[in-house]
Amino acid sequence: MTLRVYNTLTREKEPFHTIEEKKVRMYVCGPTVYANAHVGHAMSALVFDIIRRYLQYRGYEVRHVMNYTDVDDKIIQRAAAVGKDPFELAQGYIDQFDEHLQDLNILPATCKPRATAEMQNIIHFVQSLIDKGFAYEVDGDVYYRVRKFGPYGKLSHRNVDEMRSGARISVDDRKEDPLDFALWKSAKPGEPSWQSPWGAGRPGWHIECSAMSMAHLGEQIDIHGGGNDLVFPHHENEIAQSEALSGHPFATYWMHNGMLQFSGEKMSKSLGNLVTIEDFLKDHPGDVLRMMVLNSGYRNPLTFNDEVIDQAQKALERLQSGIKAAQPGAEGAPAASLEMLAAQNKTTQEGFETCMDDDFNSAGALGNLFDLVRVINQTRADGATDEQLQPAQQTLANLSGVLGLRLQSS
Repeated sequence: MTLRVYNTLTREKEPFHTIEEKKVRMYVCGPTVYANAHVGHAMSALVFDIIRRYLQYRGYEVRHVMNYTDVDDKIIQRAAAVGKDPFELAQGYIDQFDEHLQDLNILPATCKPRATAEMQNIIHFVQSLIDKGFAYEVDGDVYYRVRKFGPYGKLSHRNVDEMRSGARISVDDRKEDPLDFALWKSAKPGEPSWQSPWGAGRPGWHIECSAMSMAHLGEQIDIHGGGNDLVFPHHENEIAQSEALSGHPFATYWMHNGMLQFSGEKMSKSLGNLVTIEDFLKDHPGDVLRMMVLNSGYRNPLTFNDEVIDQAQKALERLQSGIKAAQPGAEGAPAASLEMLAAQNKTTQEGFETCMDDDFNSAGALGNLFDLVRVINQTRADGATDEQLQPAQQTLANLSGVLGLRLQSS
């Protein structure tokens, strides 16, 4: 079966084809580091870890870039509130998040650029947009001309005439159009700043990702990922910036995970309803959160409550039961039981791949693993030896590993 991927750009599942044969360039928006990361951040990281692992299982070489936004209004405000240097504050949260990714068995990104280390790339990007007529400077600020980019709105499927300024886009009478968004912000007293052709300042949020993606992956990438709350305006603006500069499509596939919900609301710092990764890991193994994500399907919202956590814990225990050793004194299962186990082993392998090839249907893939566990456990009860159980248990362990789960033999 051909791998098919849901593309937010077209709102359809499409066959997966890469720019380079068997190589994937994937950029995933990382966190803005101004406070403890919450389990919603972990959900997005887990989703794209699962996607990356399956692509690698299918033989692709994946170059995965995840950025850190380490200069931002929220970072500056938080640092001032706690009396810290903003760079020191950001570094502390970056270190903490990196530790959490390890605890959650998330493969380290190939490259983890941060905005403060990419200023020359960002400044060059902004100047190039000015030179092409897609941006303009006003009193040390630089804005992007939204209406000059004809396809603007193609990702979020919005009509530009019906739009209003989105998140992190300030109202400014100096702008040629209310929809124009900031590429560069002039420095305010006491804030971090960098010298540029337009004076001291710092980049806008949207330009950072475009510049970092282009610097580390090239003008065109295969997958751009992130939470579905980033579709507009962030990813829409990334498309406008990047395609205006290069003249090429920015990303072939736009993939977005659903939001983690707590009591029916999106979990976020701004709403104050978050559960930090640190707090979750104090009470639960990291694989419990991974199992919650696997069970939900990456594009769906994921409800976070004690019942869902308990279900994930039990599902993990059920998988774990499949790799238990044979019963003491086992003398061998009947031929019919072994034939059934061999057949299920083959069916599970094929079913797992069929599900994952269907837009990374991890819930369906898990269903195939549970079917294999059921037959393994029955065969063990029928007297199977370790040697007889081993091929199916190896399949179970291998495919669980493709999903990033860590089963331990007992």
